[in-house]
Amino acid sequence: MQKLIVQKEEAGQRLDRFLLRYMEQAGSAFIYRMLRKKNITLNGKKAEGSERLAENDTVTLFLSDETVDKFRTQKKETPAAAKPEGIRLDVVYEDADVLIANKPYGLLTQKAAAEDYSLNDLILDYLRETETGRERGTGFTPSVCNRLDRNTSGLVTAGKSLAGSRFLNGLFRERTVDKYYVSVVCGRVEKAVRLSGWLAKDEATNTVTVSAAPREGADRIVTEIVPKRFYNGFTLVGLKLLTGKSHQLRAVMQSIGHPVLGDPKYGDEKINAAVRGSFPLRRQLLHAETLVFPELSGDFARLSNRRFTAPLPQDFARAVKALGLESEHG
Repeated sequence: MQKLIVQKEEAGQRLDRFLLRYMEQAGSAFIYRMLRKKNITLNGKKAEGSERLAENDTVTLFLSDETVDKFRTQKKETPAAAKPEGIRLDVVYEDADVLIANKPYGLLTQKAAAEDYSLNDLILDYLRETETGRERGTGFTPSVCNRLDRNTSGLVTAGKSLAGSRFLNGLFRERTVDKYYVSVVCGRVEKAVRLSGWLAKDEATNTVTVSAAPREGADRIVTEIVPKRFYNGFTLVGLKLLTGKSHQLRAVMQSIGHPVLGDPKYGDEKINAAVRGSFPLRRQLLHAETLVFPELSGDFARLSNRRFTAPLPQDFARAVKALGLESEHG
């Protein structure tokens, strides 16, 4: 027999989902059969599986340890990647349910291969280190809720609890969080503009293309571009992402003839190479600077209309200065 105490971060999910996460290989037919036979109970009573769990609920498994272990050990565990020397999580905001971090460039948001060390791994390591002695539950693992490209820096959110993850994923799905970026692009952007278009992804090459007209397999995208300062062939721009598609900002800027400086995939390599001759340029100059939450009520009212900002990283700020984009030029 095993007793599982529902942790705060697991509350709100259905009992059957909780059990399927705990016994990954059991299958729903087995779970429902055990519930019908009262071999699995909730707070000492027969359960259907559709009940929503609350913190400190007790789920009792009247099953042998061998049976439970059989359903928990067949799934191969992903090897843990080694944490790079000297890396630490830059936390912008944290509460019991939500964490917002400032991702450095060069770090994947989520691992692409088992040997990768990602921002998600860094967040999990941080939580293990800061919640010393706390037994994290069995049915939920904290995870990032929005992504940035490896060489884009800036704000990334993560759900620390199931409720926090659902809340954040819902906001991003409904596009009610305002997302603002800053970038250095090639050429002079003359005026503010709101662009609508269609983005199609080529999975084989991991590249996207932008078109003005809809086409098969393409998703509609909307981007706002606001020029801030121009000097000597480059413009510092503010970008608002109204849809969140892979490589959207980088591909949109390329499509209008103003590629992001330093971008190895969508940029102008001749310009990138020329700039590298003047100062180090190791990545695309694109930074997710600000997140603004909508008006909220209920459990997450504490985040209502909150604005979170990540300052420009040192390498980005140095590039802005070297390019003469720190101040207006007459």
